[in-house]
Amino acid sequence: MKIRKKAPKPAPSKPPLYLVGYRGGPPSIDELKIWYDLQYGGPLTYLDREAGGRVNANHGPWRTQVLTSLSEPDTTQWRPMLSWDHPQLGAVSPTTSAPSTITDTVLVAARLARGLTLLTQGTAFDVLCHEYLNPSDWNDRPLNVFSPCDHVTVQHSEGNDDASEWFHTLGLNKFGLDELEVIQPRGLPDSDTIALLKSAVDSVLRVGQNQKVGTCVDLPTLAQTIRFIKHRTAAPTGRMMAFRQITTDPL
Repeated sequence: MKIRKKAPKPAPSKPPLYLVGYRGGPPSIDELKIWYDLQYGGPLTYLDREAGGRVNANHGPWRTQVLTSLSEPDTTQWRPMLSWDHPQLGAVSPTTSAPSTITDTVLVAARLARGLTLLTQGTAFDVLCHEYLNPSDWNDRPLNVFSPCDHVTVQHSEGNDDASEWFHTLGLNKFGLDELEVIQPRGLPDSDTIALLKSAVDSVLRVGQNQKVGTCVDLPTLAQTIRFIKHRTAAPTGRMMAFRQITTDPL
């Protein structure tokens, strides 16, 4: 007898990667599949199709979960944090994924969220980046292109005192990694710090794991080395997450 393996379920402690608000009714799963196959070559396949439009969607070995219509209790739970009045919501959630496939899993999730947004002319909310995406905001990239800036943003706010500024990433948590931060005195150029964090994101994603405090990583494109000097938690979007503070030294 052949034993059928169950498809992975979303990690229960993790929020969706994307929420999508619809102007009209939600698209069908079959509509989403046709759009995806035309855009990205497919084939997009489904496992464990459930009532309410919940499926595990596969593209090759990469899997994510799509729910085209959230229940009213779930919609009510999310509505206070969303700056829109869409009456219906869909969600794209991560499934458990090995470090070797997490990047492709995040890519598939983003493409499916883009599809839901374009098919309904709605608005997507990137939950971990705390960013809204209208149909024109999505970057249409080829299937073999991965750009970290599509999935990770750099934020800037005041520090805990009047003399400092706080720069940090949002979105590395999608890949199972801690966010990065730089705390610096007021008055230094913002652009240099933002470029530093973006370059650090590229390096951390290539390594694919969190760096221990005291570790150094070279950033050849900036002729700098970053050192990981502190590990802490903070909640810039209302949800507690882990951060690793970095500083720089010339190469």
